Amino acid sequence: MHFHQEHAADASTKHLSRRLKWATAATLGLVVVKIAGGVAGHSIALVTDGVHNLSDLPSLVISWVAVRLAERPPTSEKTFGYHRAGILAAFTNALLLVVVAAYLLWEAYQRFSHPAAVYAPALLGLGAAGLLVNGGITLALVRGRHDLNLRSVLVHNASDALSSLGILGGGLAIQLTKAHWIDPAVGIAIGAMVLWSSIDILRDSSHILLEGLPKAMRLEDIARAILAVEPVQEVHDIHVWTLGTGHHVLSCHVCIPDMHIEESEKLLERIAQRVEGEFQIRHTTIQFERSRLPAPAGLYMPAPLDSTER
Repeated sequence: MHFHQEHAADASTKHLSRRLKWATAATLGLVVVKIAGGVAGHSIALVTDGVHNLSDLPSLVISWVAVRLAERPPTSEKTFGYHRAGILAAFTNALLLVVVAAYLLWEAYQRFSHPAAVYAPALLGLGAAGLLVNGGITLALVRGRHDLNLRSVLVHNASDALSSLGILGGGLAIQLTKAHWIDPAVGIAIGAMVLWSSIDILRDSSHILLEGLPKAMRLEDIARAILAVEPVQEVHDIHVWTLGTGHHVLSCHVCIPDMHIEESEKLLERIAQRVEGEFQIRHTTIQFERSRLPAPAGLYMPAPLDSTER
Protein backbone atom coordinates (compact mmCIF):
# COMPACT_ATOMS: atom_id res chain seq x y z
CA MET A 1 0.00 0.00 0.00
CA HIS A 2 1.15 3.49 -0.80
CA PHE A 3 0.73 6.78 1.00
CA HIS A 4 1.95 10.13 -0.27
CA GLN A 5 1.21 13.58 1.05
CA GLU A 6 1.51 16.41 -1.46
CA HIS A 7 3.10 19.57 -0.15
CA ALA A 8 3.13 22.96 -1.81
CA ALA A 9 6.47 24.03 -3.24
CA ASP A 10 8.44 26.50 -1.20
CA ALA A 11 7.12 29.97 -1.95
CA SER A 12 10.67 31.33 -1.99
CA THR A 13 11.74 29.15 -4.95
CA LYS A 14 10.89 31.78 -7.55
CA HIS A 15 12.72 34.45 -5.56
CA LEU A 16 15.80 32.22 -5.32
CA SER A 17 15.64 31.57 -9.06
CA ARG A 18 15.56 35.30 -9.75
CA ARG A 19 18.45 35.92 -7.35
CA LEU A 20 20.51 33.23 -9.03
CA LYS A 21 20.07 35.00 -12.39
CA TRP A 22 21.20 38.35 -10.95
CA ALA A 23 24.10 36.63 -9.16
CA THR A 24 25.25 35.13 -12.49
CA ALA A 25 25.30 38.55 -14.16
CA ALA A 26 27.16 40.19 -11.24
CA THR A 27 29.72 37.37 -11.10
CA LEU A 28 30.43 37.60 -14.84
CA GLY A 29 31.24 41.30 -14.52
CA LEU A 30 33.44 40.67 -11.49
CA VAL A 31 35.41 37.93 -13.29
CA VAL A 32 36.28 40.22 -16.21
CA VAL A 33 37.40 43.03 -13.90
CA LYS A 34 39.46 40.78 -11.58
CA ILE A 35 41.35 38.89 -14.27
CA ALA A 36 42.09 42.07 -16.20
CA GLY A 37 43.20 43.83 -13.03
CA GLY A 38 45.31 40.87 -11.93
CA VAL A 39 47.15 40.71 -15.26
CA ALA A 40 47.72 44.45 -15.28
CA GLY A 41 48.83 44.52 -11.64
CA HIS A 42 50.97 41.31 -11.81
CA SER A 43 48.94 39.75 -8.96
CA ILE A 44 48.60 35.96 -8.92
CA ALA A 45 46.15 36.31 -6.01
CA LEU A 46 43.82 38.46 -8.14
CA VAL A 47 44.14 36.20 -11.20
CA THR A 48 43.51 33.04 -9.19
CA ASP A 49 40.59 34.67 -7.41
CA GLY A 50 39.22 35.74 -10.79
CA VAL A 51 39.50 32.14 -12.02
CA HIS A 52 37.85 31.05 -8.77
CA ASN A 53 34.99 33.46 -9.53
CA LEU A 54 34.91 32.11 -13.09
CA SER A 55 34.16 28.66 -11.68
CA ASP A 56 31.09 30.19 -10.03
CA LEU A 57 29.48 30.88 -13.41
CA PRO A 58 28.80 27.26 -14.41
CA SER A 59 27.86 26.46 -10.81
CA LEU A 60 25.34 29.32 -10.75
CA VAL A 61 23.89 28.30 -14.12
CA ILE A 62 23.70 24.63 -13.10
CA SER A 63 22.03 25.54 -9.82
CA TRP A 64 19.54 27.85 -11.50
CA VAL A 65 18.60 25.14 -14.00
CA ALA A 66 18.30 22.63 -11.14
CA VAL A 67 15.97 24.96 -9.20
CA ARG A 68 13.74 25.29 -12.26
CA LEU A 69 13.78 21.54 -12.94
CA ALA A 70 12.88 20.71 -9.33
CA GLU A 71 9.62 22.63 -9.80
CA ARG A 72 8.46 20.26 -12.56
CA PRO A 73 5.88 17.61 -11.65
CA PRO A 74 6.51 13.86 -12.12
CA THR A 75 6.08 12.40 -15.59
CA SER A 76 5.52 8.90 -16.97
CA GLU A 77 9.30 8.59 -17.39
CA LYS A 78 10.49 10.62 -14.37
CA THR A 79 8.04 9.15 -11.89
CA PHE A 80 9.73 10.81 -8.90
CA GLY A 81 9.98 14.15 -10.68
CA TYR A 82 13.20 16.14 -10.90
CA HIS A 83 14.19 16.46 -7.26
CA ARG A 84 17.57 14.85 -7.96
CA ALA A 85 18.48 17.67 -10.35
CA GLY A 86 19.59 19.77 -7.38
CA ILE A 87 21.71 16.94 -5.98
CA LEU A 88 23.39 16.39 -9.34
CA ALA A 89 24.08 20.12 -9.50
CA ALA A 90 25.64 20.08 -6.03
CA PHE A 91 27.80 17.07 -6.91
CA THR A 92 28.95 18.68 -10.18
CA ASN A 93 29.73 21.97 -8.45
CA ALA A 94 31.73 20.20 -5.75
CA LEU A 95 33.82 18.37 -8.36
CA LEU A 96 34.39 21.68 -10.12
CA LEU A 97 35.55 23.22 -6.86
CA VAL A 98 38.14 20.47 -6.40
CA VAL A 99 39.58 21.09 -9.89
CA VAL A 100 39.64 24.85 -9.32
CA ALA A 101 41.34 24.42 -5.93
CA ALA A 102 44.07 22.26 -7.48
CA TYR A 103 44.67 24.86 -10.19
CA LEU A 104 44.86 27.72 -7.68
CA LEU A 105 47.35 25.87 -5.49
CA TRP A 106 49.57 25.03 -8.46
CA GLU A 107 49.57 28.61 -9.76
CA ALA A 108 50.40 29.98 -6.31
CA TYR A 109 53.28 27.49 -5.99
CA GLN A 110 54.61 28.56 -9.38
CA ARG A 111 54.55 32.20 -8.31
CA PHE A 112 56.66 31.34 -5.24
CA SER A 113 59.22 29.87 -7.63
CA HIS A 114 59.05 32.89 -9.96
CA PRO A 115 58.16 35.93 -7.83
CA ALA A 116 56.89 39.13 -9.44
CA ALA A 117 56.30 42.66 -8.21
CA VAL A 118 52.65 43.20 -7.33
CA TYR A 119 50.72 46.45 -7.75
CA ALA A 120 49.15 46.67 -4.29
CA PRO A 121 46.44 49.28 -5.10
CA ALA A 122 44.92 46.82 -7.59
CA LEU A 123 44.54 44.25 -4.81
CA LEU A 124 42.95 46.84 -2.53
CA GLY A 125 40.44 48.14 -5.05
CA LEU A 126 39.43 44.84 -6.62
CA GLY A 127 39.49 43.03 -3.29
CA ALA A 128 36.96 45.55 -1.97
CA ALA A 129 34.83 45.18 -5.13
CA GLY A 130 34.90 41.38 -4.83
CA LEU A 131 33.95 41.51 -1.17
CA LEU A 132 30.99 43.76 -1.99
CA VAL A 133 29.68 41.60 -4.88
CA ASN A 134 30.28 38.16 -3.34
CA GLY A 135 29.10 39.26 0.08
CA GLY A 136 25.91 40.57 -1.47
CA ILE A 137 25.30 37.30 -3.37
CA THR A 138 25.94 35.28 -0.20
CA LEU A 139 23.39 37.32 1.76
CA ALA A 140 20.87 37.03 -1.08
CA LEU A 141 21.12 33.21 -1.13
CA VAL A 142 21.44 32.53 2.60
CA ARG A 143 17.71 31.73 2.89
CA GLY A 144 18.26 28.63 0.76
CA ARG A 145 21.18 27.25 2.81
CA HIS A 146 19.25 24.08 3.80
CA ASP A 147 19.00 23.03 0.13
CA LEU A 148 22.14 21.09 -0.83
CA ASN A 149 22.16 22.55 -4.34
CA LEU A 150 21.91 26.15 -3.13
CA ARG A 151 24.32 25.41 -0.29
CA SER A 152 26.97 24.52 -2.90
CA VAL A 153 26.45 27.94 -4.51
CA LEU A 154 26.44 29.59 -1.10
CA VAL A 155 29.76 27.92 -0.22
CA HIS A 156 31.18 29.10 -3.56
CA ASN A 157 30.27 32.71 -2.90
CA ALA A 158 31.02 32.71 0.83
CA SER A 159 34.52 31.42 0.06
CA ASP A 160 34.78 34.08 -2.67
CA ALA A 161 33.87 36.76 -0.13
CA LEU A 162 36.48 35.45 2.31
CA SER A 163 39.11 35.28 -0.44
CA SER A 164 38.28 38.87 -1.42
CA LEU A 165 38.80 39.81 2.22
CA GLY A 166 42.15 38.00 2.12
CA ILE A 167 43.14 39.85 -1.06
CA LEU A 168 42.18 43.13 0.57
CA GLY A 169 44.33 42.31 3.61
CA GLY A 170 47.17 41.04 1.41
CA GLY A 171 47.14 44.23 -0.68
CA LEU A 172 47.32 46.32 2.45
CA ALA A 173 50.19 44.21 3.84
CA ILE A 174 52.14 44.43 0.57
CA GLN A 175 51.68 48.18 0.42
CA LEU A 176 52.99 48.55 3.96
CA THR A 177 55.84 45.98 3.91
CA LYS A 178 56.69 45.61 0.18
CA ALA A 179 56.84 41.83 0.84
CA HIS A 180 55.56 40.45 -2.50
CA TRP A 181 55.62 36.85 -1.29
CA ILE A 182 52.37 37.70 0.53
CA ASP A 183 50.53 37.57 -2.82
CA PRO A 184 51.15 33.84 -3.57
CA ALA A 185 50.67 33.07 0.12
CA VAL A 186 47.17 34.55 -0.12
CA GLY A 187 46.67 32.50 -3.31
CA ILE A 188 47.57 29.28 -1.46
CA ALA A 189 45.22 30.16 1.39
CA ILE A 190 42.39 30.74 -1.10
CA GLY A 191 43.08 27.42 -2.86
CA ALA A 192 43.17 25.50 0.41
CA MET A 193 39.91 27.11 1.54
CA VAL A 194 38.18 26.23 -1.73
CA LEU A 195 39.36 22.61 -1.47
CA TRP A 196 38.21 22.32 2.14
CA SER A 197 34.79 23.82 1.43
CA SER A 198 34.09 21.34 -1.38
CA ILE A 199 34.64 18.18 0.68
CA ASP A 200 31.44 18.35 2.76
CA ILE A 201 29.19 19.02 -0.24
CA LEU A 202 30.84 16.27 -2.29
CA ARG A 203 30.35 13.78 0.56
CA ASP A 204 26.70 14.71 1.16
CA SER A 205 25.69 14.74 -2.51
CA SER A 206 27.42 11.43 -3.30
CA HIS A 207 25.75 9.85 -0.25
CA ILE A 208 22.33 10.87 -1.58
CA LEU A 209 23.12 9.71 -5.12
CA LEU A 210 24.11 6.32 -3.71
CA GLU A 211 20.67 6.07 -1.98
CA GLY A 212 22.23 6.39 1.47
CA LEU A 213 20.17 6.71 4.65
CA PRO A 214 19.39 10.41 5.36
CA LYS A 215 21.58 12.04 7.98
CA ALA A 216 20.54 11.80 11.63
CA MET A 217 18.25 8.82 10.90
CA ARG A 218 18.60 5.21 12.10
CA LEU A 219 16.66 2.34 10.55
CA GLU A 220 16.12 0.82 13.99
CA ASP A 221 14.48 4.02 15.24
CA ILE A 222 12.14 4.15 12.25
CA ALA A 223 11.24 0.48 12.69
CA ARG A 224 10.42 0.98 16.36
CA ALA A 225 8.30 4.03 15.56
CA ILE A 226 6.24 1.90 13.16
CA LEU A 227 5.99 -0.90 15.74
CA ALA A 228 4.55 1.60 18.21
CA VAL A 229 1.46 1.94 15.99
CA GLU A 230 -1.09 -0.64 17.12
CA PRO A 231 -1.66 -3.38 15.99
CA VAL A 232 1.60 -3.63 14.00
CA GLN A 233 3.44 -6.79 15.04
CA GLU A 234 6.55 -6.80 12.87
CA VAL A 235 8.43 -4.63 10.38
CA HIS A 236 11.26 -5.60 8.03
CA ASP A 237 12.86 -4.92 4.65
CA ILE A 238 13.11 -1.20 5.48
CA HIS A 239 14.66 1.16 2.98
CA VAL A 240 14.90 4.93 3.44
CA TRP A 241 16.53 7.30 0.97
CA THR A 242 16.45 10.90 -0.21
CA LEU A 243 15.18 12.13 -3.57
CA GLY A 244 16.34 15.68 -2.99
CA THR A 245 16.84 18.06 -0.11
CA GLY A 246 14.01 17.47 2.37
CA HIS A 247 12.29 14.80 0.22
CA HIS A 248 12.70 11.49 2.06
CA VAL A 249 11.19 8.19 0.91
CA LEU A 250 10.38 5.02 2.88
CA SER A 251 9.49 1.52 1.76
CA CYS A 252 9.01 -1.44 4.10
CA HIS A 253 7.04 -4.62 4.88
CA VAL A 254 4.73 -4.55 7.90
CA CYS A 255 3.14 -7.62 9.47
CA ILE A 256 -0.37 -7.14 10.86
CA PRO A 257 -3.19 -9.44 12.06
CA ASP A 258 -6.17 -10.15 9.83
CA MET A 259 -8.40 -7.08 9.49
CA HIS A 260 -10.92 -5.47 7.18
CA ILE A 261 -9.54 -3.45 4.25
CA GLU A 262 -10.97 -0.21 5.68
CA GLU A 263 -9.13 -0.81 8.97
CA SER A 264 -5.87 -1.48 7.13
CA GLU A 265 -6.23 1.79 5.23
CA LYS A 266 -6.67 3.69 8.50
CA LEU A 267 -3.64 1.87 9.90
CA LEU A 268 -1.62 2.84 6.84
CA GLU A 269 -2.52 6.48 7.36
CA ARG A 270 -1.52 6.34 11.04
CA ILE A 271 1.87 4.83 10.15
CA ALA A 272 2.46 7.48 7.48
CA GLN A 273 1.57 10.26 9.91
CA ARG A 274 3.90 8.75 12.53
CA VAL A 275 6.97 8.59 10.27
CA GLU A 276 6.26 12.05 8.89
CA GLY A 277 5.90 13.56 12.34
CA GLU A 278 9.06 11.96 13.74
CA PHE A 279 11.31 11.73 10.68
CA GLN A 280 9.82 14.12 8.07
CA ILE A 281 9.30 11.19 5.69
CA ARG A 282 6.38 12.18 3.47
CA HIS A 283 6.49 9.52 0.76
CA THR A 284 5.86 5.97 2.00
CA THR A 285 5.27 2.64 0.30
CA ILE A 286 4.21 -0.01 2.81
CA GLN A 287 3.45 -3.64 2.04
CA PHE A 288 1.18 -5.32 4.58
CA GLU A 289 1.71 -9.03 5.35
CA ARG A 290 0.01 -11.49 7.65
CA SER A 291 1.69 -11.86 11.03
CA ARG A 292 4.70 -14.11 11.26
CA LEU A 293 6.90 -14.94 8.34
CA PRO A 294 7.46 -18.53 7.19
CA ALA A 295 10.75 -20.07 8.35
CA PRO A 296 12.56 -19.83 4.97
CA ALA A 297 11.80 -16.10 4.64
CA GLY A 298 15.33 -15.28 3.48
CA LEU A 299 17.53 -12.30 4.16
CA TYR A 300 16.20 -8.87 5.09
CA MET A 301 17.60 -5.38 5.35
CA PRO A 302 17.64 -4.88 8.26
CA ALA A 303 16.86 -8.03 10.24
CA PRO A 304 13.14 -8.20 11.15
CA LEU A 305 12.00 -6.41 14.28
CA ASP A 306 8.89 -7.60 16.07
CA SER A 307 6.69 -6.28 18.83
CA THR A 308 8.74 -8.01 21.54
CA GLU A 309 11.71 -5.75 20.66
CA ARG A 310 9.90 -2.46 21.20
